[in-house]
Amino acid sequence: MKEVNPKETTRAYAFEMWMNAPMPMVTFFKTLNVTRLLKVSRKRGLKFNMLMCWCIGRAASQVKEFRMLPVNGKLIEYDAIAVNTIVANSQGEVSSCDVPFCDDLATFNSEYLRLTRQVAESCENHDLHDRMVIGTSALAQYDIDGAVGMYSGIFNNPFMIWGKYRKRLFKTTLTVSFQFHHTQMDGAHAARFLDLLQREINAIH
Repeated sequence: MKEVNPKETTRAYAFEMWMNAPMPMVTFFKTLNVTRLLKVSRKRGLKFNMLMCWCIGRAASQVKEFRMLPVNGKLIEYDAIAVNTIVANSQGEVSSCDVPFCDDLATFNSEYLRLTRQVAESCENHDLHDRMVIGTSALAQYDIDGAVGMYSGIFNNPFMIWGKYRKRLFKTTLTVSFQFHHTQMDGAHAARFLDLLQREINAIH
């Protein structure tokens, strides 16, 4: 990771316009077809949430804007990304776990299981400060459509929330909300990311 001069990047105008805005976050909603993801999860005995996180990492890796993030009034460029997941810990509360993204599904799954188990048992967050982290929160037991207004003024990271998937006769869908800082990306970049996420879900095997 390194600090970059915003004026020397494609985010120069966005940095000037949105860096000090009182509400710089934008939220998109999208209903994904996760029929394939659920089938692979059951067939291979893999966690649905882990597969979602891996597909998110795959899609984000194809959008260069995910490599930059406004941090403490500066624009930081990262060499790698991670996907965060919220873990129910042994004390009945929740902890945060950053999982380094790896393009190899087996490796990512192994790290996901190891780190989430570690966080659940220790009740200590696992934070990766040298990666651009995409936050996620899966409220899998609740039938929600998404969330807005998560901006704290401290963390500018992109964030995704989803609830329970909805099963139909031949199709399973999942509505997600995706929040991003307008300095980091524009609406077109966010929409492209969500399209890529659907493609990654469709392509998983």
